[in-house]
Amino acid sequence: MPDHRGPSPAARDNNNDEQTAFIQGRLLLRSRSPQLYHRQTSELLEASGSYTVRQAPLPTDSGTEADDEHFLKGLPAPRRIHKGLRGRNEVSSGTSTPFAPPAYPDEGGRRVSPDAKKDSARVQTSAGVLERRRRKRATEITRRCTELLIIGVLGLFVCTNTQVRPALRGASHELAYAGIVVAVLILMYPVRLLLWAYWHGNPSRRFPITIPLSFDPAPLFYPPTMTLLVASLIATDNPAVLLPNIVLALCSLPRALVPTLSPTGEDINPLHWVFASVPLFVPRVGSGLSTASTDYEGGGALSTVLLPEAAILLYPLHCSLVRILHSLTTTSLLAAELQLLSTGLINILLLSASPQITILRAMLWVGGLDILVFCCKPIQWGVSLARIPKWRFKRPTSTTKPESAFISILIRWRRMRHDLFHTSLDCSSCSSCETIDESDNADDPSAKIPKGLSRVRSSQEDDASPIQDRDVSSFSSVDGPRERRAQLTKLHRHTVPAIGRRRNLQTHTPSGRKKRSASISVKNFVSLTYRQAVIRKWIYAVYIYLCIVSAIFVPLPIIGIKDMVMRTSFHGDEPVGWAIGYLFGDIQWLRWQIVSRNLGWWICLPPRPPQGMLQSASHGWAERVRSSFGEANTRLILSAYFLITIAAGLIIVFRLSPICEVDTRRKVFHFMMVFMFLPATYIDPCFVALALTIVLAAFLLLDLLRASQLPPLSKPLAFFLAPYIDGRDLRGPIVISHIFLLIGCAIPLWLSLGSLPRTGQGHLMGWGVPTREVAMISGIVCVGLGDAAASLIGRRYGHRKWLWGGRKSLEGSTAFAAAVFLGLMAAQLWLRQGGWVATTRDIDPWRTTMQKTGICASMASLTEAVLTGGNDNVIVPVILWTCVKSLGV
Repeated sequence: MPDHRGPSPAARDNNNDEQTAFIQGRLLLRSRSPQLYHRQTSELLEASGSYTVRQAPLPTDSGTEADDEHFLKGLPAPRRIHKGLRGRNEVSSGTSTPFAPPAYPDEGGRRVSPDAKKDSARVQTSAGVLERRRRKRATEITRRCTELLIIGVLGLFVCTNTQVRPALRGASHELAYAGIVVAVLILMYPVRLLLWAYWHGNPSRRFPITIPLSFDPAPLFYPPTMTLLVASLIATDNPAVLLPNIVLALCSLPRALVPTLSPTGEDINPLHWVFASVPLFVPRVGSGLSTASTDYEGGGALSTVLLPEAAILLYPLHCSLVRILHSLTTTSLLAAELQLLSTGLINILLLSASPQITILRAMLWVGGLDILVFCCKPIQWGVSLARIPKWRFKRPTSTTKPESAFISILIRWRRMRHDLFHTSLDCSSCSSCETIDESDNADDPSAKIPKGLSRVRSSQEDDASPIQDRDVSSFSSVDGPRERRAQLTKLHRHTVPAIGRRRNLQTHTPSGRKKRSASISVKNFVSLTYRQAVIRKWIYAVYIYLCIVSAIFVPLPIIGIKDMVMRTSFHGDEPVGWAIGYLFGDIQWLRWQIVSRNLGWWICLPPRPPQGMLQSASHGWAERVRSSFGEANTRLILSAYFLITIAAGLIIVFRLSPICEVDTRRKVFHFMMVFMFLPATYIDPCFVALALTIVLAAFLLLDLLRASQLPPLSKPLAFFLAPYIDGRDLRGPIVISHIFLLIGCAIPLWLSLGSLPRTGQGHLMGWGVPTREVAMISGIVCVGLGDAAASLIGRRYGHRKWLWGGRKSLEGSTAFAAAVFLGLMAAQLWLRQGGWVATTRDIDPWRTTMQKTGICASMASLTEAVLTGGNDNVIVPVILWTCVKSLGV
């Protein structure tokens, strides 16, 4: 009969729908989790083994996002139902169901399964990824070829300079050898890779070498080439610098490029040492070094003496210095920057002869080595102390109060009850109390075990079998001592109670987890109280300050900076007395006091200029005004101008802090450098170079005190610098922005002074130059105007990126070139209107000058756009100086 048959098909379908909806509802209820941003495996479109969280995206090139923003952007959005009405039991999109998904028809009417659609989408995605990688590789190759083209054009400019050709011809054999060595090493590198690949296995491809997209050839391009180009330009007046820099260029080649004979990868490669030292044995190598001499009177070049025995040790010196610099700066400097810094420091040590650079040598080498030797360990201890939080230090022991008579009587009564009635010492006063209250802290290892085992004592105390294997009935009803009950404790939280040995609080947490071992530097200080740690910080700080003062004023030839400066820069004059005469020597009252009190042996007064010099037609009006005021008074005026400009710049920065972003406020310091040094460099270049030298040493010393985190200067310095740091400052312990800004402005001036003859008489011998050149201010124009204009214009109007992508825009690069062009033209106009004698002697017409200036500005802008392996505040000014100097702008 129909009544006794099974349900109808329609009823069966309804039952299936209800069952499906019920199952789906149960799945939705089970999928709820207190972690709102996590999705379980059943909720993902594809299978997953655990909770899945998207990785945080990399910071953008602008560098304006905060760390918390990165974290929030990395979290996936909460599940959201699509627009439209849905039933209560309807499954939201993206949730898997226990039923097979339907097939979807394609455009031709055929029904395509979801697996086939996924396979086709996967093929299209892989093809798109391969195409993007191919395009990315092509743009990277274009970018590196552009860098190589820039270096080649710079080499062509230097080689075509008429003043450089004699020096290059004199060292033609050495330069040819260096070029052959570099070419052979570059060509042999892929052959070595192939031999290694086939020796250690069977590659799947015939040519198993692929250049990664992250490959940066900056360590191969810039350290060797910039060393040779700069040395060639300076060698026009000082040929002795060319040969040591050829050796240093070979020393700065990447370590991976040179085969090694040691499998351990030591810092000094004997084969690399041989390659770098062979130019010293080429014929005619020592002629320029042995005949070099220093001559200020005749206006000759500043030369130094470097023996071949010292030149052969350049490679181990370079390797040791790179290792020390890397240990000090860690990740603050890139590989190319380390090589360039080491090469520059070696040149300052061995080849410096001008008074300004010898002062820099005394500060960097004598003072730096003093601090490194005597203050290295205290600085490390201070940093270790600063990294320990307050709660990690030992708590001070509290003084115990004297016990009252009542407490003493109570303790004696409890002892007597224990001896008479065998009761516990820690029980309450009630004798009928048989339970022990549990501790409030469940994680406390001293928590008591359950009541069933808390008041029993084993009748077989000497039995060696573990107590877990004993039966409860074998225990007596007599209370055990406190020491026995302390061993019966829980081993794990939220589990079945277990009986075992008590955890050691020195090695385990109260919950039973083993403590993380502290570093060796921290273990030495956690036994101190916080007050003792503060006292020790002050002891370290006082010791370091005393070492700094001693390194400056101790009258020892190897340790004291003052003694080194007196012998090398001031020709035996006392530095403090020389500085007083250098700045205040033209004040009539002071001169009279010095002469009347017979202090001329200490304070060096500058000589009076002859009357004919004031009316000489060979000097321009600016030089005549300077002579009429007095050279020392002019330096005082320039010092006051510098201080006023710095004060005005700081006021502007503080006023802009509430309304402008960090990048805009940072550029105020760039404009400060332009306003200070662009008009003052031509007036007295040696004084400006000395001021930059002293400020650089002060910056390095202050940043050392900030990084050491020692009182009382570390916190104020960190608080002042914190609003102006960028991503490059966060790579390591050194804040490099302000240091590299100063170095970028100072290096072109130091290089120009190193390539010019010197003048001076008496106590100021070597403190004057007879000519001026535009290359002196190329660093100030590049860093102060070009970089600031590129940043301000590129961030606001930069919509068209370069072919290779990145954060550099065509609008920013155009603004950089325009600012550099205007700055160089303003410097050229100031040089001609001031009446100073130009180094080139032959003054080009304005049209030719504009063409050369445009080429230099374009080269600097293109270098700033393609550069990735070095700091643009250092490398781009050197590139611009090389271009301006070689073209004779």
